[in-house]
Amino acid sequence: MPGRVGVKAVIAGDRAGAADPPVPAPVPVLVPPHSFTVTASELPHDTAPDLPTDLATDLATDTRTNTQIDTQIDTDTAATLRPPQRAIRSYVLRAGRMGTGQQRALEELGPRFVLPFQATPLDAGAVFARQAPLVLEIGFGMGQATAEIAQTRPEMDFVGVEVHTPGVGALLKRIGELELANLRIVQHDAVEVLRQMVAPASLAGIHIYFPDPWHKKKHHKRRLIQPEFVALLASRLAPGGYLHCATDWQDYAEQMLAVLGAEPALANTSEAGYAPRPDWRPLTKFENRGLKLGHGVWDLLFVRQPLTQPS
Repeated sequence: MPGRVGVKAVIAGDRAGAADPPVPAPVPVLVPPHSFTVTASELPHDTAPDLPTDLATDLATDTRTNTQIDTQIDTDTAATLRPPQRAIRSYVLRAGRMGTGQQRALEELGPRFVLPFQATPLDAGAVFARQAPLVLEIGFGMGQATAEIAQTRPEMDFVGVEVHTPGVGALLKRIGELELANLRIVQHDAVEVLRQMVAPASLAGIHIYFPDPWHKKKHHKRRLIQPEFVALLASRLAPGGYLHCATDWQDYAEQMLAVLGAEPALANTSEAGYAPRPDWRPLTKFENRGLKLGHGVWDLLFVRQPLTQPS
């Protein structure tokens, strides 16, 4: 590395011929022999911190200790930084297998029969091109019973709400096979659909068949039929409109009966509590298999009371 050695030699020569800069003398540091504390009141008047009047008053009258104040600040900060709690949902989105027929139905029939979620009430007359009683079904699964009901009740219009894509594809496939014109689908959370897409007192009926029972006690809070949700359902029913629920889980049936019976806007159609299965609800393969094994099925049928007139 001859070039690098030459550079070093030149630099060293320059440094040797230059005068060294003077070294400054050290500055003495005065340290008090004892520590001391200066409060704001001991400072000159013009150096005292300026505090807003309301804050100064609060500090002067605050009798809490520093530890209590620090704890409150930590609590307030945690509350501010804590993310908002998510609403408890009654379902869990799971990836499901899509058949070729379901996929084709989604692509070909989805644009016509799947309604996009919207934050304004649905104009059912424009959607179905007629004026007819409207029934909402929540959680139709694979859509077998939904399609059969729509086929046997052509005088009514139906909107099915489901979040699982395979079920949406399966029902679209049935819509195409049966050429159903009185059925539409909304793939969205049912609570938001009811709150924003369904106008008050606009439904002739609501179907909720075999919702997830969430059988573990710690999961009961996830059950769909809860007092707040039932009040929302009742508000969307027209006077005389019906709410029809069915379950094959006895513990859930008992909860349904208690919650529905406690809603003042609804009246039970059965003096015995549980109602016989209406003719419009078909038996599914799953239900038939359960009945053959001795499993019970409970139907509940309530109607909307007349709207009370303000006094």
